Amino acid sequence: MTARAFVEEIARDLPPGRALDLACGDGRNAVWLAARGWQVTAVDKAPTVQAGSVEVHTADLERHEFEVGEAAWDLIVMSYYLQTDLFPRVLRGLRTGGVAIVIVHMFEPGHEASRFSLHPGELREHFRGHEILAYREGSPSPDARAVAQIAVRA
Repeated sequence: MTARAFVEEIARDLPPGRALDLACGDGRNAVWLAARGWQVTAVDKAPTVQAGSVEVHTADLERHEFEVGEAAWDLIVMSYYLQTDLFPRVLRGLRTGGVAIVIVHMFEPGHEASRFSLHPGELREHFRGHEILAYREGSPSPDARAVAQIAVRA
């Protein structure tokens, strides 16, 4: 199973450590990280991860049923999930030098506006004052919706 391209790009050169995949869904990022030596915890309201090498937790993130923990993680991934009140918890959850990778949908014509999409530049604003390793906006492929992607170091 392959991870999201941005996750692979940022994480492939990081030394393996403890990783947290929030709103993991099918666990594609978690499984990819575990295969590269990361100790991975994956969390979702309805996870479908099929890998014994990943510690899976069922929790409703909107109800704060999972505690991120302070300075506990070397890498935290939130891919295609937007819950802005998690951003400060994600940053506090990173160990010194740890990295957060966040990928969210952007508002764009032809798609219904929702609380799960951000306007251009908005994701960067949520991480203002932190070391941004990479930031991109746009469509990852010709037939895909536009996304905002950020990698931030603690």
